[in-house]
Amino acid sequence: MKRMLPIIALGASTATSGCINVTAPDKPIEINLNINVTQEVVYRLDGEAKTLIQQNPGIF
Repeated sequence: MKRMLPIIALGASTATSGCINVTAPDKPIEINLNINVTQEVVYRLDGEAKTLIQQNPGIF
């Protein structure tokens, strides 16, 4: 009887286990990425550089 107990337990656990089905969806998966990228550039000029640019406007 002691030898039969593990076999009975295995059979009972197999009989009560569920079934899992994995199926592919009918429609393709759509990932919508609405990304808004903005950039802000802040610059500061040294006083000497600022006067140099003002004195030579065609430097750039």
